[in-house]
Amino acid sequence: MTQAAHQQTSPQPTPLYGYRKYWAECYGTATFLPTTRAEMDALGWDSCDIIVVTGDAYVDHPSFGMAVIGRVLEAQGFRVGIIAQPDWTSKSDFQRLGQPNLFFGVAAGNMDSMINRYTADLKVRKDDAYTPGNVGGKRPDRAVTVYSQRCREAFKGVPIVVGSIEASLRRIAHYDYWSNTVKRSILLDAKADILLYGNAERAIVELAHRLSRGEKIADIRDIRGTAFVRKAMPEGWLEIDSTEVDEPGVVDKLHSPYQEITDLRDSKGDKPPCGTQSANADAASEVQVVQVLDLRDTNRQLKRSFKGRSYIRLPAYEAVKNDPVLYAHASRILHLETNPGNAKPLVQRHGNQEVWLNPPPIPLTTEELDWVFEQPYARAPHPTYGEEKIPAWDMIRFSINIMRGCFGGCTFCSITEHEGRIIQSRSEDSIIREVEAIRDKTGGFTGVISDLGGPTANMWRLNCKSKEIEESCKRLSCVHPGICKNLDTDQTPLIQLYRRARTLPGIKKVLIASGLRYDLAVETPEYVKELVTHHVGGYLKIAPEHTEEGPLSKMMKPGMGTYDRFKVMFEKFSKEANKKQYLIPYFIAAHPGTSEEDMMNLALWLKENGFRADQVQTFYPSPMAMATAMYHSGNNPLRRLSRKRGDAVASAKGQNARRLHKAFLRYHDPDNWPLLRDALKQMGRSDLIGSGKHQLIPRLQPQDWLEKQRANAIKPGKKILTQHTGLPPRDNGARRTAKPKRTSR
Repeated sequence: MTQAAHQQTSPQPTPLYGYRKYWAECYGTATFLPTTRAEMDALGWDSCDIIVVTGDAYVDHPSFGMAVIGRVLEAQGFRVGIIAQPDWTSKSDFQRLGQPNLFFGVAAGNMDSMINRYTADLKVRKDDAYTPGNVGGKRPDRAVTVYSQRCREAFKGVPIVVGSIEASLRRIAHYDYWSNTVKRSILLDAKADILLYGNAERAIVELAHRLSRGEKIADIRDIRGTAFVRKAMPEGWLEIDSTEVDEPGVVDKLHSPYQEITDLRDSKGDKPPCGTQSANADAASEVQVVQVLDLRDTNRQLKRSFKGRSYIRLPAYEAVKNDPVLYAHASRILHLETNPGNAKPLVQRHGNQEVWLNPPPIPLTTEELDWVFEQPYARAPHPTYGEEKIPAWDMIRFSINIMRGCFGGCTFCSITEHEGRIIQSRSEDSIIREVEAIRDKTGGFTGVISDLGGPTANMWRLNCKSKEIEESCKRLSCVHPGICKNLDTDQTPLIQLYRRARTLPGIKKVLIASGLRYDLAVETPEYVKELVTHHVGGYLKIAPEHTEEGPLSKMMKPGMGTYDRFKVMFEKFSKEANKKQYLIPYFIAAHPGTSEEDMMNLALWLKENGFRADQVQTFYPSPMAMATAMYHSGNNPLRRLSRKRGDAVASAKGQNARRLHKAFLRYHDPDNWPLLRDALKQMGRSDLIGSGKHQLIPRLQPQDWLEKQRANAIKPGKKILTQHTGLPPRDNGARRTAKPKRTSR
């Protein structure tokens, strides 16, 4: 059996703690993984086996990726060094620990470097929560690519292994919001040897051990959760055209799997009509490396003979770059092939190279996840940072991650694409041990645990009732359009965990700050009672995201009826506990599928319910998210795509359109009233302009607002709003307007 075939047919993987340790285990455990040669010398090391390069400050805590990967590899016996936030303008900082014996592990950090640096309005942020002093600009744009290039310059021939959410969400051709283009797989730009996607403990442990045994990285092609570039397809495999799995309509057919589509336009710059062949197809090579079989014409016996040896070919990079329908189609196939129980490898051609994605990794067991979280973390920033504040550390230092994954499938969120839909839960005992460790070892602890959660607050231990059904399921969400009947929604174990944690000696309060799935919470009223009575600090933030069916259906979020059910429970149990507590709902502006009328109706709902949002979120098209495919392509990949009867999705594009959507969320801000007045008039809703109870904004700007505008200088030629006051305009200087606060979710 070939290595490539092995990855689909192998039995359960070796447990993380089941490997024979590497010989360097004799050096023991480091208090902090070394970041300098002096620290290596103090440990008695002459070299590092693996060096992790990261865009975040080094915080030795299980909420920081570099610490998790470093400690997991250390537990295997490897010597791991950390290069945190290096100077990327030259190779010298990448040489500070010497040449690694096995590989460089390159990560952008806990956040995508582009999202970390730019707002949804494409403005440069001045802060960075993962940097000492909250200073921005300490990592490059597209950090994985830049760091990989510098590592290659520093030590030619050393394998480059890329990971983190930045690499994970760019593993195939993807829409790049910042350049407004479709970019190729990050593997090619970074020139990496292999990419590890998702939470990569299982993949990186196996990779490290195999490299340590002398295997060449170019020969390691069978590890789940990895992607790499290859020149040719393996022999003895069945290729499945993705358009046969989920046909988008008539597309240009390539006769050769290595033919490059340079452009789908004719000599006049127009696209050929649907159903016609492009000039590229006529120029196809006669070389046929892999036989492409139409599954509809393949008998069952043939399918069985290729079991474990079939892959799905996505449309090529050059095709998805030029064709929005094919882009949406590729996104749909990628998301349908994310279940570790049934996912097939995916292949996407880029020019004359093939990007191969192995199926997702087998989720960690509870015992393995406990093992990962109970490594000897120092639970503190590296001492070299001194007293400088690292906001991300301050935020999580008294919080505990109890699980991974999310089966919600919200289209605007990247958690599912990165961590998967299957919930991986820690044991109750392991969580309690971490609570005790915080109490006993973390400086500044006052007795309050700030969070017991993770990607969501209340999916701990919730899984499919049937392993067989789970392994065959291709649903994009377990809770949309309704909760799957096969999903276990019992929150009783979580109630028990909360009660046990809050009654520990020295623990005054346990708060829940992670995002709450209220559609799940209402299924167990006793859970809502426990939460509201003991674990809310006056305010509970939840995320309905919108009130209107159009955007909600594109987000895969529940309707407001479920929110209302939860609100009734929340108020009832708060009253019974004799506590004044409030729900704080979050909403998104400018999400694909949202019209101006939808935003107007949301604003009316906010006013009717007495909400004034100080911090609002504008949709951010992150790479590989399903909603990003909607935003870029104008098509809905939640449904089977068709050129003839496609489900078109409109999006607010351009700063003016996005600003208007955001203004509706902040209807109470006088700075937004002029814009909203013009929009409401154009929408034929002038009836909403006035001071009545059911009207949205007043007809006149307030006097103090006008005086403030007058006090602020304006640019020459600019006019100030004076039509309602008779005040003359002034033009001496630059006009200033209040900036909305940056959203923090």
